[in-house]
Amino acid sequence: MRGFLGFIVMIQGVMGFIGQVFFDHAWGLLPHWFDLPSVAYAGLFAAGAALAVWGDLDKKRKARERGETGAGAL
Repeated sequence: MRGFLGFIVMIQGVMGFIGQVFFDHAWGLLPHWFDLPSVAYAGLFAAGAALAVWGDLDKKRKARERGETGAGAL
């Protein structure tokens, strides 16, 4: 679940940053509710990336603890 939420936060962060820096307004859902600076959107992207990596590493750790390694492992 962390990986999925991290991916969504990353998308919102990158859409807001690119829209605000290279175009006239931020894109995505967040600009409808919040007026954030470009640095905040870059921070959202970084936080989303951290969540996605954390979720992936946790999934791999749990698979290793269960002994599910190899080509067929999730």
